[in-house]
Amino acid sequence: MALFFVFTGLRTQIGLLNDLYLWQMTGLIIVVAVVGKFLGSALASKFVGQNWRDSLTIGALMNTRGLMELIVLNIGLDLGVLTTEVFTMMVIMALVTTFMTGPALDLINFIFKTKDVIIEDEVLSNKKFKILISFGNSERGKALLRLANGFVKKENANAVVTAMHLTLSNELHSFDLEDQEKKSFAPLLLESEQLNQEIVTLFKASNDIDTDIVEIANNGEYDLLLVGLGQSIFEGTLLGKVLGYTTRIINPDRLIDKFIGKEGLFENSPFDERTRQIIAKSKMPVGIVVDKDLKSLKHIFMPIFSQDDAFLIDYGQKLIANNDSKITLIDPNDAIKDNKSIYEKIDFIESKTPNYIAMMENPIIKKDFLRKQDIMIISLESWKKLVNSQSTWLSNIPSVLIIKP
Repeated sequence: MALFFVFTGLRTQIGLLNDLYLWQMTGLIIVVAVVGKFLGSALASKFVGQNWRDSLTIGALMNTRGLMELIVLNIGLDLGVLTTEVFTMMVIMALVTTFMTGPALDLINFIFKTKDVIIEDEVLSNKKFKILISFGNSERGKALLRLANGFVKKENANAVVTAMHLTLSNELHSFDLEDQEKKSFAPLLLESEQLNQEIVTLFKASNDIDTDIVEIANNGEYDLLLVGLGQSIFEGTLLGKVLGYTTRIINPDRLIDKFIGKEGLFENSPFDERTRQIIAKSKMPVGIVVDKDLKSLKHIFMPIFSQDDAFLIDYGQKLIANNDSKITLIDPNDAIKDNKSIYEKIDFIESKTPNYIAMMENPIIKKDFLRKQDIMIISLESWKKLVNSQSTWLSNIPSVLIIKP
């Protein structure tokens, strides 16, 4: 194949195009080729129901001439159908339309990236505490909504909860978008009525769900992004069906992370690839929810493994204030004991809401205690350490909220 390209290059005599008229004809050939194939394919795609972004992307890809074009041109030259000058013009056209594919796709993505997502004005308000929940299926979305409600239940006027569902555009015909949106949000809207929690809904057909989740979250300047972790977390090796690890795909982002020292390429992670990308690229705190039939937020336990986990107490305070949750703190490494500011924060909460926050005296966690808890809230770094330690009590934990500050 490489020799064929060399052969074609040797037969292409650009020096023969020594007249302005010939270059004008070359330009006209390129214009006709692009209009005929790029716009033709794009309009045909739009006619059968694709959105404009997908239609233009198909047009850009179809517009690319490559090996097959050069084969036809060489045959035409050998048969005498094409003169050497016309052969050269057509080869230039094939090269131009091939090289323009990358920039054309980048331009299409840039144009639609800025226009696809519309953030509601009330979400953009800086005066409100804003939570974005991103869900794939409705049951997981309901669990995320219950958790979000626990943080803002008593301050609805000063908070906004946005429920977002993205679906792959290649799995859905544009005529079905409205029905799919209604079907996706119906269970959440019913749950929001039962919780008396107003929500803003956001639905989008996406070519790249991971990227769009991060962009929407960052553009909306949310205070907290809540995402559900796929059930694959329970289907791996390390801890069998208790935790498990999903297979991590080696993609360009991970290779870059490896080279700049952000991560070990082959190390295990308790997160799937999508969650890992969201954690890495989101500018706001991210809460990853491992849902094990979360129904209530009355009893919560919060391990504080290091002084860096102090930010968790702020989330505990919001749950106490809005949901009357009872928080049990666990201090296995004396992180609270050795930090005066954390102690003062706990004392302040205790003075405002007595008997809602307590310290477990015995750091050894027993099954009976875990069965009474609704959820564990833990920092991302502490969760990684906990998983790596293969602690035996992990098999009995309830639902988990893992927070990256």
